[in-house]
Amino acid sequence: MNQTKLKGMILIVLMAAAGLAGCVGDEDEETTDSGSTMDASDGGYTYASNVDNHRSLMKDLCDIKTAASAFDFATAKDIYQNGKNAEKSDGSYRTLAGFASAEGKAHGYDDYYGQAGSIDAHITAALDGTGDFAGTSDTVRYQGVAKLTANMGMIAYTIHELNTAVAKADDGNVDDDTGAPHNWDEGWAFFHGPDEDLSCAPANTFKKRSTDFGTETNGVSNTLNAVETAMVDGLAALQAQDQAGYTAATNTVVKNVIITYTQATMKYTYKMDDADNGPKYQAEGYAFWKVIEAYTAQYTDACYNMAVHKVMYMGDIDAATCDAFVWTNGSQDADGPADTCYNTVTHMVSTDVTNETECDGYSSMYFQDKYGAEKINEIVNLQDATQLGQSYDIAPYLQMVLAHYGITADELGTYA
Repeated sequence: MNQTKLKGMILIVLMAAAGLAGCVGDEDEETTDSGSTMDASDGGYTYASNVDNHRSLMKDLCDIKTAASAFDFATAKDIYQNGKNAEKSDGSYRTLAGFASAEGKAHGYDDYYGQAGSIDAHITAALDGTGDFAGTSDTVRYQGVAKLTANMGMIAYTIHELNTAVAKADDGNVDDDTGAPHNWDEGWAFFHGPDEDLSCAPANTFKKRSTDFGTETNGVSNTLNAVETAMVDGLAALQAQDQAGYTAATNTVVKNVIITYTQATMKYTYKMDDADNGPKYQAEGYAFWKVIEAYTAQYTDACYNMAVHKVMYMGDIDAATCDAFVWTNGSQDADGPADTCYNTVTHMVSTDVTNETECDGYSSMYFQDKYGAEKINEIVNLQDATQLGQSYDIAPYLQMVLAHYGITADELGTYA
């Protein structure tokens, strides 16, 4: 992967425009319980409010995983839809399906997929063996159920809660029990949950991928440590109404989500050449990719060159950008060769061409929208058996994603 073009991270807060009403009238609705009966902390994070009920959902994930591992998808679906461990004060149960199907939330998945309840649609397809999972084996469905519920579902709500916390803090609502700190606590509950249930949490995925890619320090996951530190610092910043502090903390969490699930997608698409386990690995790659597709696809646009028949990844561009290549004497790029094919919009240089005629091969007519993301979707297409039996390097498709989020080669690591 060419890291020489990595740019500084563009600080963002991923916020769905319609999703900032807070926790009203659905699975986010808070119980009236005031006192926590659980440990004050999970991991290195100490809660400012009572989010016991949300933390209890992690046991639902564990029970769903156990049932699905025995291919008892009916029981897994019952827990997913009706709940089991997160009983509310009125006797009803908070459910994972309620979160996954809720509309207007600040995680952006529904906008990207153009479908209300898109997270639920992905998970239900795996539970029922329909949609993307139609005709797949029980092993493939199990991977979908286990990985999608624990990762796509919980990461979505982690991001939703952090964005909701930011919106509340921006409005001056920083009460521990009802304001921004409470939503921030819920974010940690969804990401990490009780220490005893860590094996079922997204946080555990961070640990495992850091081991795979050598991104550990003294045996501690760099990504998990970064998120934990950001969450602790972000809570303090919210309470102090330090906007720069809590915005930076949110961006750190998102950046490390991108790192971890890029690692995960890379690992399992690479392993798809396994003659016996290729379908299993493809399903894992699929599930992990769905965690970040909505946050990465727009940065995988490309320009196709008809003269040399190669694609250049450009990041988040429009078709007109593919018309903006000019052959120059090097005045635009002091560090480049004497003659370069230079893009006047992105200030990038194409290294795939060697003369003016080849440079003219770029055209808006051959703009490739979300090209890298679509290539990954082809690889993890569970309905396409021809994708199996090969080992894939998806790094080129994501190079401009890493540039956008300011992720370096060292932060991403190398799969061993």
